[in-house]
Amino acid sequence: MPNPADASLKDASGARAFPITAERLKSLANVENLPEGLPAAVAWRDGQVRLLDQSRLPEAVVFIESADVDEIADAIRTMRVRGAPAIGIAAAYALAAAAEHGPESMTALRAHLDAAAAQLRATRPTAVNLAWAITRTLRAGAGADTTAELRSRLYQEARAIHEEDVSANRTIGALGAPLLPAEGGVLTHCNAGALATGGYGTALGVVRAAREAGQRHTIFIGESRPLLQGARLTTWELMVDGFDVRLVSDAAVASLFAAGRIGAVVVGSDRIAANGDVANKIGTYGLAVLAQAHEVPFYVAAPWSSVDVASASGAAIPIEQRDPAEVTELCGIAIAPAGVRAENPAFDITPSRLVSAIVTERGVHRAPYGPALRAAEKGEAVRV
Repeated sequence: MPNPADASLKDASGARAFPITAERLKSLANVENLPEGLPAAVAWRDGQVRLLDQSRLPEAVVFIESADVDEIADAIRTMRVRGAPAIGIAAAYALAAAAEHGPESMTALRAHLDAAAAQLRATRPTAVNLAWAITRTLRAGAGADTTAELRSRLYQEARAIHEEDVSANRTIGALGAPLLPAEGGVLTHCNAGALATGGYGTALGVVRAAREAGQRHTIFIGESRPLLQGARLTTWELMVDGFDVRLVSDAAVASLFAAGRIGAVVVGSDRIAANGDVANKIGTYGLAVLAQAHEVPFYVAAPWSSVDVASASGAAIPIEQRDPAEVTELCGIAIAPAGVRAENPAFDITPSRLVSAIVTERGVHRAPYGPALRAAEKGEAVRV
């Protein structure tokens, strides 16, 4: 079996690439917590951050390996690594790499890290996990007396964030699986799976845990325009993992509800406000409206690091506005007249009144969400 690090597997740009086959995918399954066959979205390798370049999926599996904060920040900004938990982990490892390869003077090293943190924070404003992971990683190094201790502390904290995310995903899956019907259709949106997290997934962790418990579902996946995360990533991830999947155009989803083919909706989240309003990939709000209209439960699955108790409601959550070319072009090919103006918000806000339950590793939270989330923040017992 060829080693993915072999030079023969590099593409024309010098990046590591190889065709997708079951055998080669299994050769990459070296992260114990990942579903079998899936490469890690984020990993630490010998002082460098290794990122699965998700802009190349599903055509090729390509890795970016770098200790350069500029390169890692660009990968986050351009969504070559994406998913709120995954970019938080990537940023934490980026700080560890910046420390590992930074100045030897403590004063200079701390200034170097502060600059790296500011650069990483600025990449994507909506996902609260990013700022949370950066703050936590820097805080871990605050009391270090030597540069060696500082470097060690930052790496250990980044590793802990990664491991805790995987554990949280599995707990979310176990808590969320009983909410799904025993069989039938489950709809998801964008990608909230192993590719978007440290491993296993949030929304897709729920369907994985349901399958492990003996439930049998057909997973319906909207294409998730404009960047097609559902079509490119979720279908690929679940097919590699052996699920029964159906890809549908975003415009066809309402007809599935009307035909009674959707028994539940489960999505992830980039930020959850204190009142339970949910920021997630653009198009999520529309699915929640459809779910309510057809009396189908709508569940949100996310780690507690996605809960932002400082944002009173969805109105306080900044919505990232991305390049209009993502709407007017598809794979670099113009699909709209030259000069047309386009709107491209990356996220929308689903009001808490449309959410049947929010599932985190701290429990299954139900309305009224303000008191429920405050209780979970304090560590009080959660109603399931």
